[in-house]
Amino acid sequence: MSAPDLVVLDCDGVLVDSEPVAARVDAEALAELGWVLDEAEIVRRFLGRSVPDMLAEVEGHLGRPLPEDWWAEVERRYRAALADELQPVDGIVEALDAITAPTCVASSGGHDKLRFTLGLTGLYPRFAGRIFSAHDVARGKPAPDLFLHAAARMGADPARCVVVEDSRFGVEAARAAGMRALGYAGGLTPAAWLEGPDTVVFDDMRLLPDLLDMAT
Repeated sequence: MSAPDLVVLDCDGVLVDSEPVAARVDAEALAELGWVLDEAEIVRRFLGRSVPDMLAEVEGHLGRPLPEDWWAEVERRYRAALADELQPVDGIVEALDAITAPTCVASSGGHDKLRFTLGLTGLYPRFAGRIFSAHDVARGKPAPDLFLHAAARMGADPARCVVVEDSRFGVEAARAAGMRALGYAGGLTPAAWLEGPDTVVFDDMRLLPDLLDMAT
């Protein structure tokens, strides 16, 4: 076995422990619109998806356009909560210190959000210049576009890339891109939702460096 040519890391739930905050804020904001969802349903429907995809599903369910300023208010709530609570995912700093292969970030979040969350947790300097967003491509996860874009920009063969993801949409996107996936089940997503072809599921980020060595 050899290390991959490129390790593609999701951000939310893989690098920064933002998913519990996001799920709570989403649930509160959606309840105010009349759509009551618990955390598990928030995770099933929205975790790992781009903002436009989420907004389209919300409007489809409500049967009406969202208020013009709705998403701006949700983002304001996110940022306030994240500024108070956000931490790196447990074990990720130790894992990053031990990874020898090239790395990059590929996230459904926008570049401004990625700078904010990675900056809050002190992780931004590790990835500056190697951060890719679903806003850069035509289709977000579970389409393969973002991961293929990241591989192309990094000069890596998709077949020699490994994606680290914590959402079912993310592991589906990795498979669609022809990349192996490591599904992190130490957060909100049940392990069973991450299982599938070319995917190893794990729940301790400290195991990541050893898993990468076995993934290609």
